[in-house]
Amino acid sequence: MRNQQNLASESFVQPRPTERDSARPFSLGRLLHLSQSGTFTPGLPLNKLPWTWNPLPAMLISEAVVISGKKLAEQIKQEVRQEVEEWVASGNKRPHLSVVLVGENPASHSYVLNKTRTAADVGISSETIMKPASISEEELLSLISKLNNDDNVDGLLVQLPLPEHIDERRICNAVSPDKDVDGFHVINVGRMCLDQNSMLPATPWGVWEIIKRTGIPTLGKNVVVAGRSKNVGMPIAMLLHTDGAHERPGGDATVTISHRYTPREQLKKHTALADIVISAAGIPNLITEDMIKEGAAVIDVGINRIQDPITAKPKLVGDVDFEGVKKKASYITPVPGGVGPMTVAMLMKNTIIAAKKVLKLHEREALKSKELGVASN
Repeated sequence: MRNQQNLASESFVQPRPTERDSARPFSLGRLLHLSQSGTFTPGLPLNKLPWTWNPLPAMLISEAVVISGKKLAEQIKQEVRQEVEEWVASGNKRPHLSVVLVGENPASHSYVLNKTRTAADVGISSETIMKPASISEEELLSLISKLNNDDNVDGLLVQLPLPEHIDERRICNAVSPDKDVDGFHVINVGRMCLDQNSMLPATPWGVWEIIKRTGIPTLGKNVVVAGRSKNVGMPIAMLLHTDGAHERPGGDATVTISHRYTPREQLKKHTALADIVISAAGIPNLITEDMIKEGAAVIDVGINRIQDPITAKPKLVGDVDFEGVKKKASYITPVPGGVGPMTVAMLMKNTIIAAKKVLKLHEREALKSKELGVASN
């Protein structure tokens, strides 16, 4: 059976209709209304929801379900926490994550602190190795080689961006594929593109989990991904369009990728037909209400700092005009509190996967050494 979304078990909420969408078929989504919050926590059966769902007339339901990435990330962290404790209880060492942080970029320092705090929360030990921005590429490569060969290190990541004099692609490819919790090594990227099991990049994987756990259908659907970066946009498109029956199941969607050379009017033509719109372009207000069709699901991956026109203070926004689009969409993720928390949660998932990979690698090497010893005797 295809490993598609189990709509009968967990994907219990259908896209919500609006008063403007009379053509949408009758469904559970037309009868249910979240009485205590406008935020939907995905992945829970109806009988385990921490609140009450009350039936309301369909004409009163006129806004999107706001998906709480924070609450979904908590579910995933609990899964990781349990997996880590079972792993340790079986006699294995506690998974360890090493993070290399180069320079004084405030955002990078904030991201790394968030990652190490989350690691501690789920029972993963971690360390942050800080290096000055003046470090040479060769010195950084030497450090990575040392960590690759350290049996105590299960997961390894180098926080991006790096100083301009350092080749980021060379650095990403220097990390052992088995310890590459960012999923940026060319081998992991290649395996992902071939629908094989691999370390998936945390943000694209987070987007994929949001879609699956929320029950947003992808089979045969039209998807637009705005942004073609090799670490975010491209992997998201790969996960959504690939075959759901393959080793690493995909979404079986028809995916269109736009980029900075896509004229806005052309982008609008594509998004107007899309069942799912995912924006990862880093452009505020790239996706507006007039660009999407009724009932589309909108996932906002963008992170942009702008000046609030009212308070004149810095403000974090995504690529989507949230207030406008939520009037027309069926589902929408906020910024902050949407995809961001999922990225860190999936990084923790990759770390426990890496710990098990590293152990298997050591076991294979030990067995090979034993076989060679027997052969030489």
